[in-house]
Amino acid sequence: MSDIYDPLRRKWVARTPEEEVRQRVIAWLRDEAGIPEGLMESEYGFTYNRRHYRADIIAFDRRLQPHLLVECKAPDVKIDGKVIAQIVRYTRVLAVRYIIVTNGTTTHFLERRADGSGYDYLERMPEKLL
Repeated sequence: MSDIYDPLRRKWVARTPEEEVRQRVIAWLRDEAGIPEGLMESEYGFTYNRRHYRADIIAFDRRLQPHLLVECKAPDVKIDGKVIAQIVRYTRVLAVRYIIVTNGTTTHFLERRADGSGYDYLERMPEKLL
């Protein structure tokens, strides 16, 4: 299996099915959503309840606060309650406005409610993310 270049980590990484999804999302965020690579990070590490986690992709707003969380799965991984629970755990630390969960085939977009009480599903991602 060959490697694939991650422009956010600035290195070649193993080409796994999940990594291919991640790299397609990074390209979409950069090329279609207009988010500069300098405002994104892949494999973003953080701690919750003394445990270490890594978010697949984080996009920051202009104040450099986490704004968008992306969770990528391999195409054969179903986006189910277990995956959503993982994301909910992440949002307890990363109070992002938007969430994308995708396996490259199925994609869910969520936006934080104005009162901060949770997230609602969107039919599609807003055109203006930042």
